[in-house]
Amino acid sequence: MSDLVVLTAIDGPVATVTLNRPAAHNALDGRLVADLTGALRMLADTAAVRAVVLRANGESFSAGADIARMQRLAETPEAEALAEARALTGLLDTLDTLPKPTVALVHGAAFGGGVGLVACCDIAVAADSAAFSLSGVKLGLVPAVTAPYVVAAIGARAARRYLLTGERISALEAQRLGLVHEVVPGYMLQAAGDAVLARLAEGGPEAQAGAKALIRTLSGRPPGPPDEATLRRIAAARTTAEAREGLAAFLEKRRPRWRGGQ
Repeated sequence: MSDLVVLTAIDGPVATVTLNRPAAHNALDGRLVADLTGALRMLADTAAVRAVVLRANGESFSAGADIARMQRLAETPEAEALAEARALTGLLDTLDTLPKPTVALVHGAAFGGGVGLVACCDIAVAADSAAFSLSGVKLGLVPAVTAPYVVAAIGARAARRYLLTGERISALEAQRLGLVHEVVPGYMLQAAGDAVLARLAEGGPEAQAGAKALIRTLSGRPPGPPDEATLRRIAAARTTAEAREGLAAFLEKRRPRWRGGQ
């Protein structure tokens, strides 16, 4: 087994990032947070990569915060604990705003910060045996770093229950809440992820990056016409080389030849 806590593999237009602390159930210690952030930022700048898959080795997707590390932080100066919180905030923001589609393949336990990772991915597919928990309150912790992403995924009403109880959430309940999009038998998890990636490959990479930015702009706004800046962005997108290729491919009844894609 590699001593790296994050493994990155690029296969054509798809990068797979694997959490690799199986003995610790992929708990988010400082090294894993830093290495995962670095891997994601590198992939954001890799033009040939069209989509990023996030998965994990071992029994669990991620048990969340490293409890032993958290206990030590309780006895350290506030500045050190603040630095750790900022590092995790940076990781979640990097994943949430990555300008490429992200797909989480979740098996086993996804607790605390592990749920945050799932919530930050664009698409989440879970094994039917996966279990989720926003377990911070059971440790006397307020999940301030992950909460914005979790609330965005499942809504404030559901968050009131699950952030306060810390109870376990089944894969099917996570799907009902909107945390995951699809639930499949464990042996089909990779195949289901591959099917999602095939659908993502049909879209233009610049259009997908623009769609993600648009979602962030519109999130939380009441329904209504887009503002002037959004209208200008939409108009500009229609004149790009990618848009011209997509429209031409449709009219010519062929697959688009996306830049850096298939």
